[in-house]
Amino acid sequence: MHDSVDFERRGVPAVFVSSAVFDEAAQQQGDALGFQPQRVFVEHPIQDRTDDEIRQLADRAVDSLIAAITA
Repeated sequence: MHDSVDFERRGVPAVFVSSAVFDEAAQQQGDALGFQPQRVFVEHPIQDRTDDEIRQLADRAVDSLIAAITA
């Protein structure tokens, strides 16, 4: 979140990706920072997935990522 906020304030478009379980925490942190960067949430958990499962998550998220970075 902090990196995305820093990039955006410097004029560099940014989107962060996180698992969906952190949606509310991201909202609260954005409120505390005074900025809501673009974000895309994927299914939770991430760390225990196989490489193929991670690729599937990425495939499902790519359109949302492109839309967020070009918004």
